[in-house]
Amino acid sequence: MNFPSDRVGQIPPYLFAEINKKKAEMIKSGIDIIDLGIGDPDLPTPKHIIEKLAEEAQIPKNLKYPSFVGCSEFKQAVADFYLRQFGVELDSETEVLALIGSKEGIAHIVPTLIDPGDYVLIPDPSYPVYRMATLLANGQYYNMPLTKENHFQPDFEDIPKEILKCSKLMFLNYPGNPTAATVDLPFFKEAIDFARKHLIPIAHDSAYNMVTFDSYKAPSILQVEGAKEIAVEFGSLSKTYSMTGFRIGYVVGNREIIKALSILKSNTDTGQFTPIQKAAAFALNSDQSCVAEYNRIYKDRMTAMLNGLQSIGIEVEPPKGSFFIWAPVPNRYTSAEFVTSVLEQTGVIITPGTAFGPSGEGYFRVSLSVASDRLNAAVNRIKEKVKIAIN
Repeated sequence: MNFPSDRVGQIPPYLFAEINKKKAEMIKSGIDIIDLGIGDPDLPTPKHIIEKLAEEAQIPKNLKYPSFVGCSEFKQAVADFYLRQFGVELDSETEVLALIGSKEGIAHIVPTLIDPGDYVLIPDPSYPVYRMATLLANGQYYNMPLTKENHFQPDFEDIPKEILKCSKLMFLNYPGNPTAATVDLPFFKEAIDFARKHLIPIAHDSAYNMVTFDSYKAPSILQVEGAKEIAVEFGSLSKTYSMTGFRIGYVVGNREIIKALSILKSNTDTGQFTPIQKAAAFALNSDQSCVAEYNRIYKDRMTAMLNGLQSIGIEVEPPKGSFFIWAPVPNRYTSAEFVTSVLEQTGVIITPGTAFGPSGEGYFRVSLSVASDRLNAAVNRIKEKVKIAIN
């Protein structure tokens, strides 16, 4: 028998699963590994959210099958959050859908909107799930290069006309993973105008919308007039409240797209555990001082790592959002060569830019989602050992 299907056979192993495998092998051999590769926050989920989860889990009716579209408390909390944060009004019944983490929704929206052979426009570099979901849906993708010269924004006018005619979906992602790039509303207006002109729905991945620094406030694409006609936005509580394991997210915006996605989801999953949804609603509605405190910690870590990189001659503009640093590799190295050199010299795992698409060549990504003492240890190792290795 032939296993797996051709569809699954074309999908490479998930990058971070491979990193975890290599990490385990090195730890087993006695190497002290510091993993700056995966964006999984080390900061604890705030206590008041954990307590709310425990409270809701004691209520018998919450332990039954959840609603396919999400409990009303969570959906209303998302709508209230959008009104407070962005001034965007949402109908919680028709313009909000609960997800089992935003990754699940991102993967499911592709087969919701495209048929086999259709194109998806994907930022390059970007979150690998955009491409993998497209391949699993028997679709094709077109890479929209993100360059430093263009502020890591796609140039919509560079997309070939023949590709546009076959495109049924465009992904955007700001604050960006892996680039940590941020945008302001004029960019989103340009994107919406382009999408409406070519009738291409936009899925904006806004997972890092609350992880921002100093005076920067990440906008929502739905703040643009007419955005609901053509766009949806994915959000997550994973990074904002350190709730990655909870697997809770949402999609908001165009009601027809959300209805179609809910049909696909109702036939493939049974929704997220109700106590998690209610704890997430409580997180959105309660005291937000924990968000500011966690952002302060990420900012301090970012400053320490930027200083460490500068000590070996790598200059990076401080990001305004996300907890990633997107940095150029030193001259004469490819992304893979530099990442391997750092690992061998220091035991520090960073991610090669090519893991996120061909335009990632020449860069590497650092995640700041490790304890401060370990991050400082990584910085010191880089200062002491990598400079010698690359000179």
